[in-house]
Order: sequence, then structure tokens, then C-alpha cells
Amino acid sequence: MRPAHIALAALVAAVWGVNFVVIEIGLDHFPPLLFSALRFLVAALPAVFLVGRPTVAWKWIVGVGLALGVAKFGLLFTGMDIGAPAGLSSLILQIQAVFTALFAFVALGERPGKVKTAGMAVALAGIGVAAVDEGATGPLAGFALCVAAAACWGVSNVLTRKASPPDALNFMVWVSTVPVLPLLALSLLLEGPERGLEAVRGLDWTGVGVVVYVAWIVTVFGFGAWGWLLRRYPASSVAPFSLLVPVFGMSSAALFLDEGISPLRWCAAALLVGGVALTSLSPGRRTTAGPAGAVAAGVGGPGVVAAGVGSAGLAAPGVATPGPVGPGESGVREERLGEAHPGGAPTRP
Repeated sequence: MRPAHIALAALVAAVWGVNFVVIEIGLDHFPPLLFSALRFLVAALPAVFLVGRPTVAWKWIVGVGLALGVAKFGLLFTGMDIGAPAGLSSLILQIQAVFTALFAFVALGERPGKVKTAGMAVALAGIGVAAVDEGATGPLAGFALCVAAAACWGVSNVLTRKASPPDALNFMVWVSTVPVLPLLALSLLLEGPERGLEAVRGLDWTGVGVVVYVAWIVTVFGFGAWGWLLRRYPASSVAPFSLLVPVFGMSSAALFLDEGISPLRWCAAALLVGGVALTSLSPGRRTTAGPAGAVAAGVGGPGVVAAGVGSAGLAAPGVATPGPVGPGESGVREERLGEAHPGGAPTRP
């Protein structure tokens, strides 16, 4: 990769990592479900009028919108609202790579190899260490909601792999139209209209700034730049940069929010990032039968790396990134993920 493009990939990872700090600030201004609804509303408008018509069937847009937008972000924002630290949340979400690999095995028949299986075990050990640390210092309920959010992200990654969107930005913008009304309805039901009205009446420039950041900078710029890089370089070159997301997330939380990082948390980070790297970057083998378009290239996961934001690839904050699908073949074939096609998917803020 050219130096300028390496810098761009690192910048996107930084944007996604710092996003967790911005979410934490935003939760001081909005209740979590309303905040998530506003994020998707602003991400969709006016971009939906600029990206063209959807390039995949609506069933995939709706499915990913519900799994990613309503479930994943609703759980993440709520978990952080009830006490999950921003830095730890950025780390926990990386377990989505393991969930994606598990769900892809069940739904798509993708069999993880020995290295990938070992990586999943290491990553799960990291989650266990993080749970012990959080149980000693903070609320386990928020931690559990973040793990559940990662599982929902894994579901959305598998759905995106099935959708195989050719344009990541177009797909993400249209997906952003789906969660708005369900999240607003859940906010009215669970948070009550009073909290929402209070947030709107007390809206200041900081509140506006955090919504703009999570919507336009994280989603529109982040996924647009990531998709552009994936069109120019192999996924195996781009996806590893998403491993920087928890590094930026934890360091920015320590810098701006004064979050401490205990020795146990450093140990959890090393295990989780190392395990995700093995899970995401080890070439897997996948047997595919049927018509064209069945195989999507990714770094270890569904043709999306959400994040990357998503396949069993590397995850990024609050965001899932679909990758282009390679040329299909009829019959049966085996393909080494992350090597065959240049436009796979990494793992989303």
C-alpha cells in the first residue's frame, strides 16, 4: 500500500476507535435508544438521495438493519449507558469475529481450520479475563450487553455475506434507513417521551457534534474510505488495520475520559486482539456449491467485514463493512479466504 493509503487506513481505525469516547459523551446528552436512532437518521439523510438505488434485495437491507442497527447498536449504547466503559467496550466488540465464524459455520457451512479454532479459543479466553476484571471493578450487566451486541454484529455479518453488496457505502446508507423507526418506537416505550423531549430541549452544540461525528464521520466517511481502500487493495492488506480500533479506543478513553487500564485489562486486550488476529487473518477453506456469486472474499469471514467493520474478519466500532463478491463459479470449489479476491471484507463502530 502507498504511504498515503496506509495513513488513510490508520485514520479510519482511529475514527472508529475514538467513536467509543464520542458515544460516551453523547450518552450524557441523549438516552441510548434515542441516540442510536438519531445516529442512523442523520447517517441516512441526505446521503440516501446521493448514493443511488439499493444494489441488493430489500430483505437483506431490512435484515441487516434490524440485526446491526436495532439489536447491535441498541444493546451497545444501552450497555455503555449503564456502565460499560468506552475503552473496554471497544475491546469487547472484537469478539464479533468469533461469533461471525461460529454463525458462518452453522449458516454457511464454513469450517474453521485449526489455526482459526485456536484463535477463537484465545479470544474467548480474553473475554473471560475481561469479565473477571469488569466483575471486580464495574457492572457485569453492561459487559453482558456489549457481548450480546457483538453476537448481533456477527449475525449481521453473516446476513451481509449472503447479501454480497457490491457497494459498501450504498449498502450502509440504505441499511441506516431501517433502524430509525424501530429505535424511536423502542425509545418511546422503554425510555419514555419525557427523556426524549428533555434531550431535545437541552440540545447544545456538543450534542449536535456527537451526532454528526457518529453519523457522518464514522459511517459515511469511515465506510466510504474503507470501501475505497478495499477496491484498490487485497482485503488481507487492509483488514489488519481494523485491529487498531481497540488500541485507539482504549487509549483515547484513557486520555479523554481518564479511564484506568488495569493489568488484567491489558492481559485481556492481548488475548482478545491476538485471538481475533488468528481468527480473522488465518486463511480458511470454504467449500461452495451452486450458482455464481456464492463466494465472497473476506479476511476470515462473511463477505463483509463489518468493521471492518465484519466477516469473521476484523471488527470496527459501531460499524459493518461489506466487501465485493468475487466472480462465481458453478459446481463445487474450495477457496482460501483473504487470498483469492481483492475486495473482501474486514470486521463495525
